Amino acid sequence: MKVADVIKNRKDVFTVTDTTSVHDAARYLREKQVRACGVTDAVGNLVGCLSQSDISDKVAAENKCPAWMQVKEVMSTDPIKVTPEMSLDECLRLMDEHGIYHLCIVDPQAGYRGMMSVHDLLQVIASDEKQRADLMESYVFPQH
Repeated sequence: MKVADVIKNRKDVFTVTDTTSVHDAARYLREKQVRACGVTDAVGNLVGCLSQSDISDKVAAENKCPAWMQVKEVMSTDPIKVTPEMSLDECLRLMDEHGIYHLCIVDPQAGYRGMMSVHDLLQVIASDEKQRADLMESYVFPQH
């Protein structure tokens, strides 16, 4: 299975600009009920990603004022990127290798397409395991 299979039905791509206040970005993440989003510059290029961990580690834990800080001061500036054609196994390997929970999906033709989270991967794995269990059950207990 590939990244494209997971994101094919997604309509929303969550982003903030690098000049958004950290306070507004935190409210955006809460409102959209996501833990991370892409960060774009004034012309829409992906320049980083922002996670709840960035906010808690670099703002709240340092007792800084989120209303006076911009996202570019706390975002991760070199996010790990994947393409829609990459396998989910490769995504999981990258997350494990880098100790991260989100990957930025960038399509060479369409640009930034959103985030792939460890939650997305767990849903696929759980669904696959359920399908396997159902198949096994159909062999063990055939319907007549």
